[in-house]
Amino acid sequence: MSENKQTLGFQAEVKQLLNLMIHSLYSNKEIFLRELISNASDACDKLRFAALNEPALLGDDPDLKIHVSFDKAARTITVSDNGIGLSREEAVEHLGTIAKSGTREFFAALTGDQTKDAHLIGQFGVGFYSSYIVADKVTVVSLRAGLPADQAVKWESSGEGEFSVETVKKTGRGTDVTLHLREGEDELLSSWKLRQIIRKYSDHITLPILMKQEKWDEEKKEQVETGEEETVNQASALWARPRSEISDEQYQAFYKHIAHDFEDPLAYVHARVEGRQEYTQLLYIPQHAPFDLWDRNARHGIQLYVRRVFIMDDAEKLMPLYLRFVRGVVDTNDLPLNVSREILQESKDIEAIRGGCVKKVLGLLEGLANSEEAAEKEKYARFWQEFGRVFKEGVGEDFANKERIAKLLRFASTHTDTPEENVSLADYVGRMKDGQEKIYYVTAETFTAARNSPHLEIFRKKGIEVLLLSDRVDEWVVGYLTEFDGKTLQSVAKGGLDLGGLEDAAEKQEAEQAAGEYKALTEKIKAVLGEKVKDVRVTHRLTDSPACIVADEHDMGGNLARILKAAGQKAPEMKPILEINPKHPAVLRLKYEGEGADSHFDDWANLLLEQATLAEGGTLDDPAGFVKRINELMLALSGKSN
Repeated sequence: MSENKQTLGFQAEVKQLLNLMIHSLYSNKEIFLRELISNASDACDKLRFAALNEPALLGDDPDLKIHVSFDKAARTITVSDNGIGLSREEAVEHLGTIAKSGTREFFAALTGDQTKDAHLIGQFGVGFYSSYIVADKVTVVSLRAGLPADQAVKWESSGEGEFSVETVKKTGRGTDVTLHLREGEDELLSSWKLRQIIRKYSDHITLPILMKQEKWDEEKKEQVETGEEETVNQASALWARPRSEISDEQYQAFYKHIAHDFEDPLAYVHARVEGRQEYTQLLYIPQHAPFDLWDRNARHGIQLYVRRVFIMDDAEKLMPLYLRFVRGVVDTNDLPLNVSREILQESKDIEAIRGGCVKKVLGLLEGLANSEEAAEKEKYARFWQEFGRVFKEGVGEDFANKERIAKLLRFASTHTDTPEENVSLADYVGRMKDGQEKIYYVTAETFTAARNSPHLEIFRKKGIEVLLLSDRVDEWVVGYLTEFDGKTLQSVAKGGLDLGGLEDAAEKQEAEQAAGEYKALTEKIKAVLGEKVKDVRVTHRLTDSPACIVADEHDMGGNLARILKAAGQKAPEMKPILEINPKHPAVLRLKYEGEGADSHFDDWANLLLEQATLAEGGTLDDPAGFVKRINELMLALSGKSN
């Protein structure tokens, strides 16, 4: 072993990943070549961008390209590029670890199902390791652009838990990845097979992918290399071609290249915009959410090109946060080639392009949501399942498109009583009863808690639909979306319940009569509860439960307060209003509870508040006291019944 050679252990997650690869995780083994070519293309793109400010990095080799070759005798395939290259430290960091966060979630999601697990590999951006599907050893030799030839690095591993790195010499910058094929993979040692794979998966790569030409040798009775090279792929920007010249398969292949995904996209849109700004956009919606969807700082969606020259990944100014799952390419003629992130932030052109991209994505989603075709509707349902919670953020973030976003929202409701969020606000309005003026909703921490909320009792009795909101982001949504189609959104757990035209005169008179009849009782309960409540009053929103708590009209709701508290944020102290059901036996008992030595009025009053708090999804300040009260009341009732 040379003095500079080190043997290091893989990150634990990589060991698990390699084990999956070695045991043929993928049903489609050809994927490995697409991944290596995509990585080579990325390396060349990075060099091209770096060279805009440092032209010397290109040296005497300005033409960026990718080479694919094979050696039948040695049973190897090599993918080479003259891109940015790796330093020794970078080789250890990028090839010895999964450099992204979320590895725990990644392995928690693995199931042993080939289709799902193959998607996860792409989702987590670890395509290099797909080499081990077909190789029992991988050798990487790389020279970082700008470093001397004797500072190249050689990285090698058999995928068995360790890898070695050493400093070597290399002529010319870039990276050579050599795969030592496993037994049984001989069909890959063929120019015809490799060309077929390249044209299938990487034909759209903007760089030339070169292979040596072959001709038939009559004496050897086989194809032999001529020494001359030819470009295998079309090497043209797919997005720059007319849509009529691009097949669906080519669109899908391009998506897999830029997204490093192993599945086809859910939907895509390709358009050229002309006018004051000229740009082309090719935007995709994936089938599945990435593991870091909820990380608002993780940006890996849109690639920016200027006149087909790659400028940057993660062009966050081209897509708002609530659409951070969108993948794709924007190519414009109206920006300088050396554009920086600072220029992006200040550019009016970028603002216009961003607005155009948002409108295209919303239009694409509207097409799916409003389609009469079952397959398209199913696509929208899948989109909502994967990305709905993030998309909801747009209600508060994108004022200009607020109405369009609102029409695309989906919720669970009492109309179906299932957790599937398949009710649009337009659906709800279309089913509103005569005399109904508001869109009613309830928020809770879980769907079950929302569905079983006591606040729904009068609505179920009257057959009034209520939206069941159980995503944390829903509190954000209703904070910004106060009306739809002229109808106010109203929480069933806030303020006094006014059903307007949905109540007849007799019901209103009965409610007023109960309020007067129980005034003394509500005042007495309030005196017992003291600072625990803002008020106590008779309710007409309950039919089965003895009591419930509601927030005052302008106070923060209990669910939002709990969410803020769980997130470590300070929530203002809001006292609830306790509403009692005058028809419930427990309340009737309380009304007639005596004031003698054996009276348990205080216990009953506290119990009403405590059980209402629990039914709302809240927690008790003194759970032991609650249990003690229950036990004492049970004993008292038992004694009286004997």
